[in-house]
Amino acid sequence: MTISDDLKVPDGFSFAGVSAGIKARKRDFGLILSEERCTAVGAFTQSALKAASVKWCQRLLPSTNVRAVVVSSGNANTLTGAQGEEDAKRMAASVAGKLDIPVDSTLVATTGVVGVRFPIERVQAASGALVKALGADVRPLAESILTTDTETKIASREIFLGGTRVRLLGVAKGSGMVHPNMATVLGFILTDARVDLPSLADIFRRVTASTWNATSVDHSTSPNDSVLLLANGVAENHPITDASSEGRKAFEQALLSVSDELARKVARDGEGARHFVEVEVRGAPSDEAATDFARAIVANNLVKAALFGTDPSAGRILAAVGARAGERGIRLAEQDLMVTIQGVTCFAQGEPVDFDRDGLRTQLRQREVVIAVRVGPAATSGRAYGCDLTYDYVRINADYAAVLADPDGPVRRDTRLETKTPELKTEILISALRYIERFANTRAVIRYGRATLESSQRAVAFAEDVRLLSSAGLLPILVQEGSSELVVTALAQAGIRAVGLSGADGGLLAWPSAHSEVKEGPLANVVVDPDVVETLLAKGYVPVIVPEFTEEALRIVGSGASLDVDRVAAEVAVACNAKKLIFLGETAGIVREGTLLSELSVDDLSLRLEQGRIEPSLIARCSAAREALTRGLDSAHFLDERTPHVVVAELFTETGVGTMVR
Repeated sequence: MTISDDLKVPDGFSFAGVSAGIKARKRDFGLILSEERCTAVGAFTQSALKAASVKWCQRLLPSTNVRAVVVSSGNANTLTGAQGEEDAKRMAASVAGKLDIPVDSTLVATTGVVGVRFPIERVQAASGALVKALGADVRPLAESILTTDTETKIASREIFLGGTRVRLLGVAKGSGMVHPNMATVLGFILTDARVDLPSLADIFRRVTASTWNATSVDHSTSPNDSVLLLANGVAENHPITDASSEGRKAFEQALLSVSDELARKVARDGEGARHFVEVEVRGAPSDEAATDFARAIVANNLVKAALFGTDPSAGRILAAVGARAGERGIRLAEQDLMVTIQGVTCFAQGEPVDFDRDGLRTQLRQREVVIAVRVGPAATSGRAYGCDLTYDYVRINADYAAVLADPDGPVRRDTRLETKTPELKTEILISALRYIERFANTRAVIRYGRATLESSQRAVAFAEDVRLLSSAGLLPILVQEGSSELVVTALAQAGIRAVGLSGADGGLLAWPSAHSEVKEGPLANVVVDPDVVETLLAKGYVPVIVPEFTEEALRIVGSGASLDVDRVAAEVAVACNAKKLIFLGETAGIVREGTLLSELSVDDLSLRLEQGRIEPSLIARCSAAREALTRGLDSAHFLDERTPHVVVAELFTETGVGTMVR
């Protein structure tokens, strides 16, 4: 089936990706299911220290009995001892049981932090949701396997074998710790072709050598690398068995094309990379030697740093070649050497040649760099892919900081600013100052609930956030669910001048006469007079609104009536011309298929409300937000008030931590 104009999905496969809580917010648990048994082979890390998932797959492959692949990201389940191996089996079994398939027909792949106990209970608890989420769209799976990647990596091809349509689909991840011999790469290639096991293994071996194993980002190898190839035969083509058949050649070329595209995407997405680098070497004693030379060039840190600095250094390139030739015992003649960068010859016949250095430096500012090297007279060639080495690569990995393993929660990183580099601290400060400038003298209505009011610790933390927001120039207007004095007291202790307001104070809240007959349930359509709020803001006070009826009002609307606090917050935001409306509650935000949605448009929100795709506890807030947004509010935010400093994190970071509706 076709998901988009250029993406072809083989018949007989379905996919899923959900959040199991291994990572804090994103999809981290994925599944591939074949409706028929697959012929399957794999290529794995050559590290002597292998992940539990690798050991599990190596025991099962090659095979003609594979039905599923279960994958998780965020925790590598590596160097976790016998318990880690048992957890890999339990992960396979938890999904296999829900699918009613044999556990030994279920492969496993993991990626993420090394040396931390695997949260198997969370994975088992999410298995049902994962199976329930199965569908035709491969993108949730592609998202679920990412770690430091900045984008998903998907490729597909469609060919015809003897008149029968055959499709191939590949999904991969990889950004850092990427080096030949699989590095920290996960790849899954699926096809509906019928291919016998010996042919599939032989084709896969050759394709892997010239694509996956010809990629390097940082010369660092991981213990988790796994690339799996599954063929379910649903296309019912004439079986591919004959090594010399045209069908086999066409299938191998299609597999090579998919793998090559994915390998290029991995190199392009190298951590901090500014340039994608392609190196081709010709003239080595063999194709394998030519590929080895190309890999040595793309992995060489001096070459990578020169390319980041747009320095056309043929000397560094040839130094990398010479070092690898010495390691392999290969003789080179200087007069045979030639180096071409971006089509410009820089070295030939054993010596440098004149070229327009400034012109070439300009060409090296392009996103892609192509280097061609000849090392001898033989008719051989090999290719490798990589990227440059940037300041950002060092910053990303230097600021990775310590990993914090919370037994009751997801793997987190030590985010304390004192653990970061001076450059990152400066970047954070500059970014924060830009937000402060953006929000100065703007109003934000913050509606908080019982989780804050019932915990003195949360109330104190919330008061501190209000103090910080006020010091940054934001003008908070608080709307409180319930009559507790806890937050007002905490604000006073934090040095904030706060004034509690009921609905009757200064005529703040009124109600249309049309509602005079309401006897029970929420009174939604209140009228807000902003004068009292504006007076307090002008004098430097933080208004704390507690929407309650006076006794006189209750006599009018009925003793059973109650105010809709969410609607009051929305009406206050509109009346006071607030820029933001923030709903704090006991949910992380708006969730789709187990994954938090970071941003929605008001049209998307309306559609979800109309289709009943909003969690019941959020319906009132979402309805109130939609009303305010259609009346001029800039954005509404849905956050978990149990998360420390959640308001600051939402407003002063680019992606935020909850759901924002524009």
